Amino acid sequence: MLRSFSAVMLAFVLLLPLYPSKGHSMDIRDPENTLIMTLKDGDVVIELLPQVAPKHVERLKQLAREGFYDGIVFHRVIDGFMAQTGDPTGTGMGGSELPDLPAEFSQEPHIRGAVSMARAQNPNSANSQFFIVFDEARFLDNQYSLFGRVIDGMEHVDSIKKGDQRANGKVDDPDKIIKMIVAADK
Repeated sequence: MLRSFSAVMLAFVLLLPLYPSKGHSMDIRDPENTLIMTLKDGDVVIELLPQVAPKHVERLKQLAREGFYDGIVFHRVIDGFMAQTGDPTGTGMGGSELPDLPAEFSQEPHIRGAVSMARAQNPNSANSQFFIVFDEARFLDNQYSLFGRVIDGMEHVDSIKKGDQRANGKVDDPDKIIKMIVAADK
């Protein structure tokens, strides 16, 4: 009995590091390519994919380091689809003062937790707005520049206030990004 209890405890201790505790205390593999986005309910950890969309990753890191995203609202949130943010005007029509980015489309799948750049009809019009996918949305593959994946805290994304489905997800009194940083700067 004692031997089996000891074996169970040893297994528990060895496996414990594989299960992150609340927050973002998980082992971040590449802090320079990881964003930590603080929302009202907790932190969301986003692994950036510079091998897939290098220009978009650099833009997000630059804007995060400038504090651009701090206080910006989730202006468009469609239940079962995605939460969109990154517009300083909160209307869906704004962006940063930096030039728009050329598309970096890929076959990376738009599945739950995918983080992609929003854009206008012109595929080369992404600037600062991005969205996080709630559920699989493979129809977006190779049409939007996917640059990251939520690796921790997706439950906090799930709790972002949803918008009116009849108004294309427009949110009244929207939730916001409290702070967004590059993990290496923490």
